Amino acid sequence: MATVVGVLLIVLIVIGVPLKYFAAEGTEPQQIGEFITTYLGTAHGWLYMIFLVMAAILARTARWSIPFTILTLLCGTIPLVSFWAERNATRRTREIMAAEPAPV
Repeated sequence: MATVVGVLLIVLIVIGVPLKYFAAEGTEPQQIGEFITTYLGTAHGWLYMIFLVMAAILARTARWSIPFTILTLLCGTIPLVSFWAERNATRRTREIMAAEPAPV
């Protein structure tokens, strides 16, 4: 989920916003930027909300600390940092799950 949200945020910030605001008004690049910011921006917003819920559920299940949970949730708002946060969260969760005894 963090990967999808991160990719959408990068496309939105690197492509959509510059085209929307820096291309000449009424040109095709400006219209593409408008489309990207409108539709990808909306999709990113909804998917980010889903990411927050799923990460909170995972945090509770894996018994993450409060600071680690908050850091992971906030990292989804910064381009490229969400990839690091997802890798870090995956590693920590695997370590926690490996340390617990298997259910009988």
